[in-house]
Amino acid sequence: MFLMMRWFLPVLFLFFPVSSFGGELTVTDSLGRSVTVPAEPQRIIASGSGTLRLVTYLQAQDRIVAVDSAESRVSFIPARPYSIANPRFRDLPVFGEFRGLDNPELIAGLFPSPQVIFKVSPLSGPHPDQLTAKTGIPVVGLEYGDLTGKREDLYATLRMMGKILGKNRRAEEVITFFEQHLGEIARRTSDIPEENRPSCYIGGVSFRGGHGFTSTEPGYPPFAWTGAKNIAAGLAAGKSANVTISKEKLLEWDPEIIFIDMNTITAGEQADALHQLKTDPALKVLSAVRKGNLYGVLPYNSYTINYGSVLANGYFVGKTLYPERFSDIDPVKKADEIYEFLVGKPVFAIISDAFSGMVFSKIDPEGK
Repeated sequence: MFLMMRWFLPVLFLFFPVSSFGGELTVTDSLGRSVTVPAEPQRIIASGSGTLRLVTYLQAQDRIVAVDSAESRVSFIPARPYSIANPRFRDLPVFGEFRGLDNPELIAGLFPSPQVIFKVSPLSGPHPDQLTAKTGIPVVGLEYGDLTGKREDLYATLRMMGKILGKNRRAEEVITFFEQHLGEIARRTSDIPEENRPSCYIGGVSFRGGHGFTSTEPGYPPFAWTGAKNIAAGLAAGKSANVTISKEKLLEWDPEIIFIDMNTITAGEQADALHQLKTDPALKVLSAVRKGNLYGVLPYNSYTINYGSVLANGYFVGKTLYPERFSDIDPVKKADEIYEFLVGKPVFAIISDAFSGMVFSKIDPEGK
């Protein structure tokens, strides 16, 4: 077992208070609403970006009785591990559009009827109070959080969902799992001298869809966890998770190593990073492109953050930037270890095949 780091986040019992009485629980959700729900409901739906992912992490996916439109459609690229591991989701009834645009009439008509609606970003679509009024089903508002500055939100949500679902132990296991891996990455990289940290850049980062090479994230988690010298780190700090950087700035800063989020290929023909690197003369002069220091990483944002994938990316980024510190790590095996724990199946090969084997590999923009 990995040692827990000093910065382990405290248990935030003040978030989402829970009380129980006679087979019911009363919780205070992310909107500050007091919501009474059945204890350990066996029929649930998960509304909003990423909610079904968290249900899967808690091993309660067998209780899902309907899905939103993002799960029912055949995805162009299989980029969501929880969905790949649970193909049954595609055959379930649809209760509304994706990103929380729930349809109360569809929900009210479901049989068997859900006992609880878990809803991330609860103000997207119908207000939870209106949804309950029209369906008779309690709605619990949640915050999705992240694995950087909003970990406490993620962990509080996992704990509240775990309490409602009777999955307290599993919730703590998932939280401990994240903390141990983040601590392990930090342990391997925290004492590397600044002069031994090569400059780097992540391009093609998705945000509500695929984007091209100049789409990046100043706070890209694998860079933050490994103390990487991210050339975009100072851009739009605190304002946006995703920014578009100018080609002029890229050329000026000229990163030594470039990573490509492979979900860029969903941006469409001639709009994705790989096509741009192949055809744009300005990008071809970047040192990382000329020297072959261009690497593919797992899709990061696909129906919001893929926690397992971004954690696996942390190990690959660490090994690429500081190979001697990760000499014992096989990033592919590590990815499947992470997926097996979180979603129950080793799905790396399925994702990698969908991206022509470019994940965790060097990329040749010319396709040679």
